Amino acid sequence: MTVENMLPALAPAGAPLQGQRSPPRRILVAEDDENIRRYNAEVLAHSGYHVDAAEDGAAAWDTLLRNRYDLLVTDNDMPKVSGVELLHKLHAAHIALPVIMATGKLPKEEFIRYPWLQPAALLLKPYSFNELLGTVRNVLRATGAARELDGPPDWPARPSGRDVRCD
Repeated sequence: MTVENMLPALAPAGAPLQGQRSPPRRILVAEDDENIRRYNAEVLAHSGYHVDAAEDGAAAWDTLLRNRYDLLVTDNDMPKVSGVELLHKLHAAHIALPVIMATGKLPKEEFIRYPWLQPAALLLKPYSFNELLGTVRNVLRATGAARELDGPPDWPARPSGRDVRCD
């Protein structure tokens, strides 16, 4: 089953949602696991967001310097630049960007040592598509970047890599 098969009621990626008056919110997904990166990007795009993806923290940082985003969804344990290092870079550059850290292991010691690095939300892997979408909506709403969008369908599975195919 593909993500597209799980989304029969939604418009294709990039299409405006019914009642949508402004451009979709822009989200950058930073994830070194190719399957998780692709699934997260597809689910978010099919839910009405404009999504770019970066394969590691260094690529994410370069992309953040070139483009404006409403939200960053990042893993922590990535090559070149970790999620925590991305948070340090955002803080040092005075870039006010809400961040969701979606990771297998929370960097608790870093957050205790540097409390200002605490992301807007944390998602512990494995998480469901519903958890991802709900967290994205809540963070965008809490940071003033959200618009009311029609709710997504109930997602049937976690982003495990077995049920999603990208051509």
